[in-house]
Amino acid sequence: MRATTAQPAQRAQRPQLDRRRFLTTAGLAVLGGAAGVWGSGAAQARPAPATTAPVTTAPATTAPVTDVAGPAVVNARDGGLAGDGVTNDQPALQALVDALGEAYDADGLGRVIYCPPGAYSMRDAGTVWRSGVSLVGAGPGVTRFLLSNPGRPTDPSPLAFFTTLEHGASRDNHVADCTFARFEIDGSGVESPTYNVLAKGLGLQYVLRGHFRELYIHDTAASGLGCDFLQDTMIEGVVVEGCGRLNSGTGIGGAGFGIGIGGWGPVERLTMSGCTAVGNGTNGFFVELQKRYWTPPRGIRIVGCHAEDNHFGISDWGADGMIVSACTLTANHVAGFDISAHGTTRVGGRKGIVTDCVIDRNVRHGLVVGNTPGRYTFRGNRISGNGCYGYWQYNLSIGDQEPAALIVLDSNEIDNNALDGIRTGAATVDATLVDNRVLDNGRRCAPCGSGGGSGVSYTEMSMLDAGAHWIPDGHVGKPVTVGSQRAIVIGNSPTELHLAPFRPGATTAWAAGPPARGVGYSLPGAPDPRAGITLDCATDRPTIRGNRIWDSQRRKTQCYGLWITDSGTCASGWVDDNNLDGNAIRAARFDTEPSGGHWGDNDSLATAR
Repeated sequence: MRATTAQPAQRAQRPQLDRRRFLTTAGLAVLGGAAGVWGSGAAQARPAPATTAPVTTAPATTAPVTDVAGPAVVNARDGGLAGDGVTNDQPALQALVDALGEAYDADGLGRVIYCPPGAYSMRDAGTVWRSGVSLVGAGPGVTRFLLSNPGRPTDPSPLAFFTTLEHGASRDNHVADCTFARFEIDGSGVESPTYNVLAKGLGLQYVLRGHFRELYIHDTAASGLGCDFLQDTMIEGVVVEGCGRLNSGTGIGGAGFGIGIGGWGPVERLTMSGCTAVGNGTNGFFVELQKRYWTPPRGIRIVGCHAEDNHFGISDWGADGMIVSACTLTANHVAGFDISAHGTTRVGGRKGIVTDCVIDRNVRHGLVVGNTPGRYTFRGNRISGNGCYGYWQYNLSIGDQEPAALIVLDSNEIDNNALDGIRTGAATVDATLVDNRVLDNGRRCAPCGSGGGSGVSYTEMSMLDAGAHWIPDGHVGKPVTVGSQRAIVIGNSPTELHLAPFRPGATTAWAAGPPARGVGYSLPGAPDPRAGITLDCATDRPTIRGNRIWDSQRRKTQCYGLWITDSGTCASGWVDDNNLDGNAIRAARFDTEPSGGHWGDNDSLATAR
């Protein structure tokens, strides 16, 4: 870290200053006389970060610094910003940030740029941020920053950025003591011939003591809040919607909250709380280890957040011990919660805790866990109504393939998922499944179907066949094919299919528009069998105890309580005190017989060991 801010003992020896003696101008480098007043006890000035912003002449206005109970506050209008939605305010903002940043370097006192109600146009360049400078508005929808790049279509034009590649950001050259609060960022005006990861709302790297709160960020070309290496930082009450609009959903970035981790070392103290991510191109939230050889950091918490209609809800791509609590993850297209090698360094998270979350009605899976050494705990969650598996252990071929050890599923309610409630499709060692309620899964039970003619019609988000007699929700998770188009079913009544948007943030299920009335459709059949718990890979020394696994429906769809497939094993397991009574066919099916271990007191399970 840079030794740029005086220690408390040093500050106590300094004479008190009247802040009214300081004047800032948009082009001023250091507030007048600061070094002379402090004398030899002054803190060393921070090196000014390099800037890639174009050279412009800011308005020559004087911005008085007023006395308040906290840091000095500069009104943006006094600093040269017009806020009229027409004037390009970016050059004036850059000059003001530089002036106040130099002042902070001189005396260690933070400054605040207050932007009163207005629309502040930020065109053709991003503002390179400085330590000790905060940006505060009058609230989202009241203070608005409008990003665009009509004059420089290859410039990503974020509102604020400071990065390793462009500005030499590092542990020793970081941005400290900054708050971004109570404003809106509209990124809809930024266009690019190709996807650019820097086309974010906020894109800072190596931040110390940062605060992001009460922001609304939307329609950016890349991630909305895409900041890396955040130490002692809080992100709270931030809403990010429709970001990553130039990302197809498979490229790097394009998330609501995209947080790179590992730059500060083995501990990065970051909390995200009360935040919302809706309709973003890739993830609602991700944390991603930025160098494969770095130590996965501890200290990251995501609490009380909401992720909806993103590609993934929350992804752990390389943290150690990340805590996710009291979150709602719904209607995400691939998974509500994801641990995998999808990140750029192909490292999955490990040793985390997911607790008291609602992981419900995601288009495909509830939880996907893979490419991890393990030690993850999932406790007290509701995992329900998802379009494929409730919990799926699965390894991508591009990541680590070692067996996941010490995975724990404890006291979860896993119900009404389209396929299996729990499925292990990758090797596990010493997994623990205790006190879970696994019921009414296998809802994708309807046979194949097709139709067309006058009774068939299509809307943006549905398909109606007046002559159909479908099992309610029997087609969940299936693709419906209409000509060259396919859409995914997220629910159905006897005559109507409800469909997922064709990509996050879309308002239609059909990429080419709804088919014409009467055009024929087809639906595939149901996979069989479907179980409460399926072991489909090597499963060594599991503990499966105290679970109730059953089907309470009149039309039962969960074929078996426990199924060991012909490619799965259960070796040396402790399988005890489970209730498997009431499944559609029988309590268990063993295509591969379990070997060793202890089996006992399992209600309705004929095979007891």
